[in-house]
Amino acid sequence: MSQTADPGTPADVADSGTPLEATPTAPTTDETGAWRRWRPFLMRLHFYAGMFAGPFLLIAAVTGLLYTLTPQLDPIVYRDELKVAQVTGDRLPMSQQINAAIAAHPEGRVTAIRPPSAADETTQVVMAAPDVPTDYSRTVFVDPYSGTVRGALTTYGQWLPIRAWFDEFHRNLHLGAFGRNYSELAASWMWIVSLGGLALWVGYRVRRREARRIALPDNNTSGRRRMMSWHGAIGVWIIVGLLGLSVTGLTWSRYAGESIAQLRTSLSWTTPSVDTSLTAGGGAADEHHHGADHSEAKSLSQAESLAGVDRVLQSAREAGLKSPMYLSPPSSAGQGWQVDENKRRMPTRYDSITVDPTNGNVTDRVNFSSWPLMAKMTNWTIDTHMGILFGLANQIVLALLMIGLITSIVLGYRMWWRRRPTRSRRLPRAPRRGALFELKPVEAVLVVVAIIGIGWYVPLFGWSLAAFVAIDLAVGLVSRLRHQSSDTPTETAV
Repeated sequence: MSQTADPGTPADVADSGTPLEATPTAPTTDETGAWRRWRPFLMRLHFYAGMFAGPFLLIAAVTGLLYTLTPQLDPIVYRDELKVAQVTGDRLPMSQQINAAIAAHPEGRVTAIRPPSAADETTQVVMAAPDVPTDYSRTVFVDPYSGTVRGALTTYGQWLPIRAWFDEFHRNLHLGAFGRNYSELAASWMWIVSLGGLALWVGYRVRRREARRIALPDNNTSGRRRMMSWHGAIGVWIIVGLLGLSVTGLTWSRYAGESIAQLRTSLSWTTPSVDTSLTAGGGAADEHHHGADHSEAKSLSQAESLAGVDRVLQSAREAGLKSPMYLSPPSSAGQGWQVDENKRRMPTRYDSITVDPTNGNVTDRVNFSSWPLMAKMTNWTIDTHMGILFGLANQIVLALLMIGLITSIVLGYRMWWRRRPTRSRRLPRAPRRGALFELKPVEAVLVVVAIIGIGWYVPLFGWSLAAFVAIDLAVGLVSRLRHQSSDTPTETAV
């Protein structure tokens, strides 16, 4: 929900300019003292938060909707790379497949290998290369039966080019680090706009004795009131999803993400990882592995780091790890291979092991079952946000959620446009200033403390709110000085 002015007040005017209260309506109840104090504050917060955050939320919703449509394109567009020409005989040793990839792309250094998950899939050899963008890789696709290189693509993590393009478009609009500010602003304000709008809508329905219709629009009305009812009802249906997207979006944001990472660390909610050290004392199996310091260890050549890959793959399978999985070679002496399951769709699998390439021994293991509950929840909620956890059903729900958000935002702006001041209708654009001072002192203090606390952990929210308050104070001051010259009563700023 976004950008709603005061619903159901005498200032509401239909398209014709006739007060809506002049038409027959359901009986209303008197507002309680608490709601009378809080409603102006919530109205002002929701209105201006919606007006400010609406464009960012709209862009995030549109780009997110496009992103949810991309997974089904990969098997079609990149079929030649992903699939073998013909399933014949036994697969070649993994070392031979890797050598074929290196021969085709000698400029790259192998950083991971993804063995095929099905009989007709290719092996993916992931490389770091000097001519690919930062954070991207060159993935070479090898036919495991013939050793033929079927192609190479620039990838972002697991994402092939199309999905990677839309992922970055949603994340930063292809504007780099600066572009990430837009998505963080959207995630930072989404929950404020949503919860404020929900409170206003619930209060409106309760005041009109229509609480049972909180999730239903009013189709027997017209004009702005009908739009408002759709705006509110849609908000009720999508608010849980919006709150989830807001929280998960902040976990990998530029500024708030750091605060969340520190909080997870302090609460022992971080994702455990295996210790890849092969030195004495390395590989003790517990829930929190941080790895040894290999800064002084000798760097390995590519041939040295890839030695023993066939033995490593066999050990991983014998240890019970299943595809899809990634094999990551060591980069320095004294390290083993890290093998990670990476099944992100329910039921998920994330078991990890460290394998000594000289003898195939498993020196360390972390099972997904041993992860802290909140580490699991973090993974699950992020994968839900990305449309992965529940497959096609997840994508459909996200698409509907984005369509609902887009519709709600557009309705919010249309309501504002129809209620805007004109020469023939001098209506207020938003609730009056001074709403915070209508609260009890203790309530106002709690609001300020809460805002400061949230702004500390979600910096872009705090900075943008501070900028808004400063501008609002300046506008209020100018308005006061202008009206004082004409002896006209004025509003209190903020």
